[in-house]
Amino acid sequence: MATFDTVLIANRGEIAVRIIRTLRALGIRSVAVYSDADAGARHVRLADAAVRLGPAAAGESYLSIDRVLDAARQTGAQAIHPGFGFLAENAAFARACADAGIVFIGPSPEAIEVMGDKISAKQTVEQRSVPTVPGLARPGLSDDELIAGAEGVGYPVLIKPSAGGGGKGMHVVEEASGLAAAVAAARREAAASFGDDTLFLERYVTSPRHIEVQILADAHGNVVHLGERECSLQRRHQKVVEEAPSPLLDAETRARIGEAACETARSVGYVGAGTVEFIVPGDEPDQFFFMEMNTRLQVEHPVTEMVTGLDLVEQQLRIAAGEHLAFTQDDVTLDGHAIEVRVYAEDPRTGFLPTGGRVLRVVHPPGEGIRVDTALEDGLDVSTDYDPMLAKIIAWGPDRDAARRRLVRAIEDTAIFGFETNLAFLRLLLQRPDVAAGDLDTGLIARVFDDLPFPEVSDRTFAEAALVRQALDASAHADEARAGASRAPATGPWVRADGWRLGDRAPSVYDLVSGTQTARVRVWADPLRVAVGDGDAVPASVRADPGTASVGVGTASVGVGGLVRTFPVAAEPGGILWLSADGDAVRVSEAVAEHGADAAADASPTVVSPLPGTVVMVAVADGAAVEVGDPVVAVEAMKMEHVLRAAVAGIVRLGVAVGDQVSRGGVVATIEGEDA
Repeated sequence: MATFDTVLIANRGEIAVRIIRTLRALGIRSVAVYSDADAGARHVRLADAAVRLGPAAAGESYLSIDRVLDAARQTGAQAIHPGFGFLAENAAFARACADAGIVFIGPSPEAIEVMGDKISAKQTVEQRSVPTVPGLARPGLSDDELIAGAEGVGYPVLIKPSAGGGGKGMHVVEEASGLAAAVAAARREAAASFGDDTLFLERYVTSPRHIEVQILADAHGNVVHLGERECSLQRRHQKVVEEAPSPLLDAETRARIGEAACETARSVGYVGAGTVEFIVPGDEPDQFFFMEMNTRLQVEHPVTEMVTGLDLVEQQLRIAAGEHLAFTQDDVTLDGHAIEVRVYAEDPRTGFLPTGGRVLRVVHPPGEGIRVDTALEDGLDVSTDYDPMLAKIIAWGPDRDAARRRLVRAIEDTAIFGFETNLAFLRLLLQRPDVAAGDLDTGLIARVFDDLPFPEVSDRTFAEAALVRQALDASAHADEARAGASRAPATGPWVRADGWRLGDRAPSVYDLVSGTQTARVRVWADPLRVAVGDGDAVPASVRADPGTASVGVGTASVGVGGLVRTFPVAAEPGGILWLSADGDAVRVSEAVAEHGADAAADASPTVVSPLPGTVVMVAVADGAAVEVGDPVVAVEAMKMEHVLRAAVAGIVRLGVAVGDQVSRGGVVATIEGEDA
């Protein structure tokens, strides 16, 4: 690897950290770039050098070609690795790198342009006899042409943006009545995400399996595939769980789909690492149709690395340096099975709305066969300016079930305190019998979500929270007493804060709330006992070590009724406590919830945003009449659009306009009764 001694990473988060790891192993100097929102991020500290690009807005930082190239010039970088997202599939960026004499670690601008436009990609691969999904795909289709052509394609249809990926702007339409609104929404989302609102239609394959093939191609005409990945577990067309190899394909189909992927790469003279994505009918697993080619490293590349033993970032670097592939197709073997889950800052129980905030504490899982790609650390501020993915947990096993069971345990051993994540959802999904059996399709999550047994907070967990809370309070009182000893030497029962009184000591009472659940917990000292609600007091023990920071993080060993559990905890000012219970991060506050508040909110005349973001659409005029369920505004956050609807009928009084920023819980409109 003598060709490169310095490589700039034009990305952030876990992928930047992952690329730095390989660069360090190869002895190559790494350069990070960052926005103001990421000034304290882990990838910035891990790199050998770091350059500020600009403010938090991606358009003024990570998406600014000029600023990224200036950073490369300042630091003497000979090459730029784009990671995934941002500029990774931007032909103009690849061309600008070439013009600046800097190696773009990826394919040629021409290959990016052809494969980045899904319409031209379909036409190109069809010329190489690669099968494609029936549809209507040509440049410049108007809304009217899409609507008129849908009948010929056949319902259900899938609206897809020609540019970009990641499920942004994709809509499944079951019948003609919903097509016009879906096309309009898809255009807005595509324009916002990719700067290109070109759309096309495909027939939506029922019971579809999403299977992709990893390819490597050097500049000397050598192309190999590294097997396939199953990516069928998705929500809103966004991958959630990926694995290698697919439990669906047999050896003969694996060879055919692999060759089709290599042929796709050859069709554009591809150089580098890339992924060819196929749709496979679940009831016809020997059939497959080309969907698109991602001209970059994929989020899910670790599962391929774990079953092949290859470092794909290293292969990208070697190919970009002009080296030949050091192996042939016959040398590629798949060993065992690997499964990956994507950990997101989102709340599945509120429709996967983005969350984010400060990471009070993160605990990553240990164990054989476990890999974690992450940029998370204590104190990190997770912004809504970027994609909500936080980390990836990957498990390898000698077979699929061994990998799945290891991954479930790894999720249980993970804790992220500070905001809601999808960890509990991932664990429940992997434990479903159909997932365990490999009986998957892209609609599975939507079908089974309402049946997932999300855990309620148990009485034991409430008791443990109260015991830890009391231990922290006692520690704080002791600190205050020591600090004030020289100032106020008073002694006696009147200055004690432990519930002392004549006769038996009074218990400490905690009115706790977690989500919509509440519990009253009493804790007695000397001897330590605990009771939840009207239950009997049981013996207890607690040893908490929260640390000494303003936000305490540490470990607690808590015994309730003879059973002792040890788990990580984090304590915030104001009586808020986070603890890990049965593999789930539980937030417990001493504030009592108002009963019936949720029911009242369901029919509220106030329309509030459930997440921070930007208003991208106002569906009604101020003063217009609306019915229950009518759209009022749409808010975009973390690249997803969320429509806010009227919960009551009446006259709308708007509080926002397109382009306005709204906070979580911010009022966007109120609805007056029609007789007001």
